[in-house]
Amino acid sequence: MPEIDELLLDIRDRIPKVQDKAGFVPNVFLSFAYRPEEFRAFFAYCDALMEKEGGLTKAEREMIVVATSSANNRLYCVIAHGAAVRIRAKNPLIADQVAANYRKGNITARQKAMLDFAVKVAMNASKVEDIDFETLRKYGFSDEDIWDIGAISALFALSNRMANLANMRLNGEFYIMGRVPKD
Repeated sequence: MPEIDELLLDIRDRIPKVQDKAGFVPNVFLSFAYRPEEFRAFFAYCDALMEKEGGLTKAEREMIVVATSSANNRLYCVIAHGAAVRIRAKNPLIADQVAANYRKGNITARQKAMLDFAVKVAMNASKVEDIDFETLRKYGFSDEDIWDIGAISALFALSNRMANLANMRLNGEFYIMGRVPKD
């Protein structure tokens, strides 16, 4: 991982914004900064998918990352995005349930259908069939929502594989975020 003072200016300028929000610099930013053009592209797409308004809540978007990262055996994203799920859902238990076995977790049937589709896209996209889309539509997902579910799944499948390749280490701070309400 490069040092912060070694980063290109536009990338280095992004770090304090993330640090102010999280309270630390997540290692994913430093690891991906190794390749600046790819850093810019990855985080632009990530922001476009994860921060947009639409039929999926921001907590549901993070749930997709946790479930697919769990299926991909990627601890970094399970724990880091699990913190985001806990915070965005205002539920200290939800991320662990989604990571361990979302099918048994205390989530809605709609969310389970969403995660079934997300995991299928992440793990075996060639098996996606018309019935998968029909199931999602029965739960009220629009075509835009379905695209978002698939795109988030695909992007984080890439992220999981790159994190494994880079042997990316998890920041310990993520483990406690969103577990205890702030004073």
